[in-house]
Amino acid sequence: MRSAGVFAVSREKVLVALSGGVDSAVAAALLIEAGYTVSAIYFRLGAARTTPAGQAALDGEAARAARIAGELGIPFTEADLRERFEKQVIGYFTVEYSRGRTPNPCTLCNRMIKFAALLQKADELSICRIATGHYARVEYCPQKERHLLKKGRDREKDQSYMLYSLTQKQLARSLFPLGGLTKKEVWEKAQRLVPSAAGQRESQEICFIPGDDYRSFLKSRGVKAKPGPIVDRSGRVLGRHAGLPFYTVGQRRGLGLSSPQPLYVTEIRSADNTIVVGERSALYRRAARLEQLNLVALASLEQEERVEVKIRYRTPAVPAHLAPLERGNHARLLFDAPQPAVTPGQAAVFYRGDLLLGGGLIAAAYNPGGAGHNN
Repeated sequence: MRSAGVFAVSREKVLVALSGGVDSAVAAALLIEAGYTVSAIYFRLGAARTTPAGQAALDGEAARAARIAGELGIPFTEADLRERFEKQVIGYFTVEYSRGRTPNPCTLCNRMIKFAALLQKADELSICRIATGHYARVEYCPQKERHLLKKGRDREKDQSYMLYSLTQKQLARSLFPLGGLTKKEVWEKAQRLVPSAAGQRESQEICFIPGDDYRSFLKSRGVKAKPGPIVDRSGRVLGRHAGLPFYTVGQRRGLGLSSPQPLYVTEIRSADNTIVVGERSALYRRAARLEQLNLVALASLEQEERVEVKIRYRTPAVPAHLAPLERGNHARLLFDAPQPAVTPGQAAVFYRGDLLLGGGLIAAAYNPGGAGHNN
């Protein structure tokens, strides 16, 4: 198996996505140190209807990226992708919430926007490779004739989950110089290689939503919120909700209900505009149906596979069985033990040890032969 890392000296050309933060800056510096001919690009991402404060933030990021490129002595350019981002990512985000699902826009953005734009710009500049500051590793396996994606060495920072939807074409040309490093090591290298980036803060969870207040953002995008009933598992009406887009499976706060026991959103039923709540024990599901599969280490899913699966970015992987369904890019996950808040719209990404096998979107969560069904 051949690593696509930066350990050997190379004179290949590489285009680095430079965000103005420490990770991408160190990635660029390490590539220069390894002998690559490096160029950098800053992408203006986020909402097309940028507020004055948002515009100032983007201008500040672009200026920091340009300053880092100048410090490293590499060519720098920038591209405004906000209109494209608005249509492909924000549009998806609002539609999914309108359907009562909870999307993860970052996984879509990586494939559809960042890596697609990096490859397009690299081709325009006759540059072979692209690189980012993600904590992940990519290798080529001659036996499988596939480019493989692996977890980053730093388990706390590992971002392979966010990259599960990348295509073989994108992985084939990608370099992740930070994949074998810990965050502490990255900070130390920043002090030595690119001091101006060493003090930059981490990026926020959802880049286009100030303060992560997604409900206010949805309202500003004209998402229609039709009030409806909140019921318990027996169908008894307990209250009224403000609209399905403003709730997510597992939510406890903001329900406006009085109960001797904490109540959680256990199901969002878009068919009849209903929120179902229950005690924490009612959150658990044994199985999930996946759609829009993207297979990385597997050429196809022909039989049941034993996997470890992450059902959201910040939770540990748990053991499960993955089985193909008759519909092409659909599959079924059967967890060894029931899992809480298996949320439609989120990504389920499956691994075997460090190796990322693939992933898909959770279309529904359920208990085979029993009660409880999310969407």
